[in-house]
Amino acid sequence: MDAGLTALLGAAVGSLATLGSAMVTGRATARAQFGQWRRQHRRDAYANYLGAVYDRDVALDAVRDALRADRPDLRDVEEKMEHFATRARGVHRAAELVLLEGPSSVVEALYGVVHAADDLAEVTRRMVRDAHDGDTSRKAADLALAAEREHLLYQAVKGLRSAAADVLGDGRTR
Repeated sequence: MDAGLTALLGAAVGSLATLGSAMVTGRATARAQFGQWRRQHRRDAYANYLGAVYDRDVALDAVRDALRADRPDLRDVEEKMEHFATRARGVHRAAELVLLEGPSSVVEALYGVVHAADDLAEVTRRMVRDAHDGDTSRKAADLALAAEREHLLYQAVKGLRSAAADVLGDGRTR
């Protein structure tokens, strides 16, 4: 074989090897960038949801605090309930993004938070109705039940944070 043809074949093989290597590297880079993009969107969705849950829970705490008085100011209670309702709508909006971003382990943990929050809100709404009716017969029991359900909600939120950290690849110890 003549030297020119050998050089030409060597250059062609080298070019093909370089092209193949560039394609593999390009695909790996694209996959890594997509994974980072996906993690960032999930992180944002999870953080927004947890922030909205916190704001809602602070608003619900304010309602319960107003109900602790011997004679609650019903106008104040109603204003605080309105604020709570507004915050609850924000939680529902933020939950939609978590449902879209997933995965199922985080969605399942989110439903745990939803159910625990609904259970706590149910007790609080009953306390508001009783305050409007002037009925104090269940007040002590409902305050104790609310504290118990608040703890369950805290545990559910903790579970959601853990599931989210697992999905995001956060290596922190929980």
